[in-house]
Parts: sequence; structure tokens; C-alpha cells
Amino acid sequence: MFDTKPHEEKMNQALEHFENELKKVRTGRAHPGMLDGVLVDAYGSKMPLNQVANITAPEPQMILVTPFDPSNVVAISAAIRDYQALGFNPSDDGRVVRVPVPPLTEERRRQLVKQVSEKVEDARIAMRNIRQEALKEAKRMKDAKELGEDDYKRVEKEIDGLMTAIQAKIDEIFKAKEKDVLTI
Repeated sequence: MFDTKPHEEKMNQALEHFENELKKVRTGRAHPGMLDGVLVDAYGSKMPLNQVANITAPEPQMILVTPFDPSNVVAISAAIRDYQALGFNPSDDGRVVRVPVPPLTEERRRQLVKQVSEKVEDARIAMRNIRQEALKEAKRMKDAKELGEDDYKRVEKEIDGLMTAIQAKIDEIFKAKEKDVLTI
């Protein structure tokens, strides 16, 4: 009997990855997740920012980064400045790093929507690959006479149903993010 559970889990993981990628895309408001991709040179290696500092958004246009070890302030500030995807210019006072989040221009908003739609396409490609993998496995089982024709058709329908449901979720998430980015 063919089990669709592992493929369903892979699809859900791909959807979760897509949602996490979208969190990194900037909107006009500050939120701590914007700095998720920043790696800081601390303690002799590159570490994620959230492992060397506390990140908060006390105001809609400001992110506050409070290092666990004050000697890392300069390294944190440099890492945020060097992270080109965001284009932030942090300032530090020796204890905390303030990251002002400038309002987005209309042109920049359109670029971000384009970036989001590329991430949507990447998620869809991942889903199609998982679907092909599942159908290939089912076909192999059918050819090896481990699966009957009716069961193969049922598996095909089940996988396509999962695809449709997850594609709808992706579209829904994209619409919400697009609205969020374009809202001033």
C-alpha cells in the first residue's frame, strides 16, 4: 500500500520554509524577523544574530538590538550594515544597536512584491518536485505489481488534491504579503 504521509509532510515543510522566507521580506513596519538572515562574527565564528543579541521592535520604524555581550556591539552593527538585502544603516551607542527602518518608496514596494512572487515560484517548483517524486515512487510500485491500477489512480488523485490545497495556501499567503507590502 502506498503511503502519502511522507510526501504530505515534505509539502508542509516546503510551505513552512516559504512562510519563513516571506518573513524576511521587508514591509514598511519594523519587526524582529527582518534580521533573521544576519550572521555576526562573534567568538571566532559566524553566528545568527538572534544567538548573540536580543532583537525587539519597540516602535513601528525602529528595531532595537541588545547584545548579550556588549563587546559585540561593533560586530553586530557591521553585520547588519553588510547585509545588503535589507539596506539598513544601524547606529550604536556602545550598549545597544538601533536600526531605523526607513519608509518604503513606491518603486521599492514594487521590487519587494516582485521578490515575493519569485519566492512563490520557488515554493511552487518545490511542490511540483515533491509531487513528481511521489508519482514516480507510485509508478515504480505499480510496475513492480505492488500497487494495482485503481490504487495508483487513487494515489494520483490524493497527491493532486494535496497539491491543490497547498497551492491555494501559497496563493493566500502571497496575496496577504502583497497587500502588506503595498500598504503605506
